[in-house]
Amino acid sequence: MTCTAERKSVDQINTTNILPQTPFWAKVKNKQGFEPNGFRLTVSKELLDPYAQSLQQLEEDLLILIKYIGEGHCFAYVPYGPKLEPQFEHQGLFLEKLSESLRAHLPDNCVFIRYDLLWENQWAGEEEFYDTHGNWQGPPSAQTQEFRVNFNTDHWNLRKSPGDALPKNTFFLDLERGPEELLYEMRYNTRYNIRQASKRGVEVREYGVEKLDDWYALYEETALRKQIVYQSKDYFLELFAHQDEQVRVCLLMASHEGQELASMLLVLSHKRATYLFGASASDKRQAMASYALQWEAIKRAKEFGCIEYDMFGCAPNLDSSHPLHGVHLYKKGFGGQLFHRMGCWDYPFKDGEYEMFKAQEMYN
Repeated sequence: MTCTAERKSVDQINTTNILPQTPFWAKVKNKQGFEPNGFRLTVSKELLDPYAQSLQQLEEDLLILIKYIGEGHCFAYVPYGPKLEPQFEHQGLFLEKLSESLRAHLPDNCVFIRYDLLWENQWAGEEEFYDTHGNWQGPPSAQTQEFRVNFNTDHWNLRKSPGDALPKNTFFLDLERGPEELLYEMRYNTRYNIRQASKRGVEVREYGVEKLDDWYALYEETALRKQIVYQSKDYFLELFAHQDEQVRVCLLMASHEGQELASMLLVLSHKRATYLFGASASDKRQAMASYALQWEAIKRAKEFGCIEYDMFGCAPNLDSSHPLHGVHLYKKGFGGQLFHRMGCWDYPFKDGEYEMFKAQEMYN
């Protein structure tokens, strides 16, 4: 079983559906204090599939972000990577082999590597983790997860991270369906609200960076109302500054009678559209502007050539006590399939320093 890593220019990383694994994302994160590094992986098929009969080798590009954490230490972060997905039995073994291959290319003071895994959660397909209403209750304890993931590894070194960075639960829409079929798959109330918004004269338009101040005012208002941490205006300037032929940033705004009521940043990368950020006003809810906005985004994604739409974050189930319950209901209404990712996993290189960082992270 082989897994090798060779350095590759970040600018030469192939753009894929996975937005956080693109040169665009590398440039944006570089402005936030991360040092981007590109690699070309070569992996034997038998490392991904324990039942593989072929000696075939597979290749993929990988973006790794280095973050310095004080006192001369750093860690490596892999946003939604690697893209190659092993069978459950070999996920830990693959990550171990990959980590050891990457070790020589990372700074000597690198404490650990963190994988923000986009793979489907191993426990999402097991009936015992669902309640009688079909709601997924989440994976078992971190200790139980680590026991299964480390099975078959040589060093038993993979640890479940204290938290997750990118969204772990999301809805995916199949954009290969036609508009009428997409509408049919939505919940009745969602479909009704889209039509009501149209009847009430809600208009959705696309703008560029010239509308950033208006977007940010609505975005900041939303964040303060919902008491969530929000990005600076400079972050959104960077999103626009680094779009290219492969990645397009769309600022969509829905207005009614001249008042802007809802807005979003839609990012189109290869064949996937991502609903990256959203904002809405607290008044004139009866105009249903956010429904018109989302429907327009779906149509524009199809026109761009996308075949899937990532809602980018929701609650794992319908638990009304979850802080994202309202977001979950709204996104669920558009008819997508709920998907649960594995989340963040760490592979420490320096155990003592890692435990100190982990304790501080849990405290924060």
